[in-house]
Amino acid sequence: MSTPDDSAVLLEVDERIATITINRPEARNALNRAVRNGLPRAVLECEARDDVDVMILTGADPAFSAGVDLKEFGSGESTRRGEGFAEIGAPDGSGRLPWRGALPPHTKLLIGAVNGVAVTGGFELALNCDFLIASERARFADTHARVGIMPGWGLTVLLAQLIGVARARQMSVTGNFLDAQRAYEWGLVNEVVAHDELLARCRQLAADCITIDQRAVRRMLATYREVTDGTVDDGWRIEGRVSAEWAGAGFDPAEIERKRRGITERGRSQIN
Repeated sequence: MSTPDDSAVLLEVDERIATITINRPEARNALNRAVRNGLPRAVLECEARDDVDVMILTGADPAFSAGVDLKEFGSGESTRRGEGFAEIGAPDGSGRLPWRGALPPHTKLLIGAVNGVAVTGGFELALNCDFLIASERARFADTHARVGIMPGWGLTVLLAQLIGVARARQMSVTGNFLDAQRAYEWGLVNEVVAHDELLARCRQLAADCITIDQRAVRRMLATYREVTDGTVDDGWRIEGRVSAEWAGAGFDPAEIERKRRGITERGRSQIN
């Protein structure tokens, strides 16, 4: 097992399957700087390794990811660095992502194993996987508007693709949680399984994929991306522009912290 960034992101490879785990359970796997730097490094390492064919992305229980670490962002450190929410996580530490979305481009299959809450930036991270398998404990919410920020990792594009524009709008303008069964019914996740069976099921699907000629698998994944990208490029550009313009107005760290506390309390009332 390797630790790409101070154990905040764990990478384990076994039988050609890499499991990437966000490892901040005490913070519900909030995406602090260490995680935002470690995740791209882990994906790029897997992409380069000859002993990896499939990646699985998950979080250390009890959460997948509660989103960008608003405590860290609310401290004002990122604001002082001139970073917006969509400009964090570059593996070189520059804060400027050379790709669109939460993760770098990759040719290998990436399965999202959603084991608990996936909120806002954590939700966007899940949406950047090729498909999602959910634990019965999975919960999804988009609280960008409640925080007072705009998405920059593709939520307005990817969520609408999966569940339709009207349902995506509903999630974004209410900030309400979607449970695993409703997520399955809406087409957000492919399967819902018992919590203790989640990683085993994802590994089974990964093993099925490995039995196929990987050159063909990667060409198939690339074709899907080319087809869908051809229809949504404008959406990515629009979201990126809006996110940058919104962030350009500046953030009040105290206001972000106030909103974070309110969102946390509201979320607890919905998922308990």
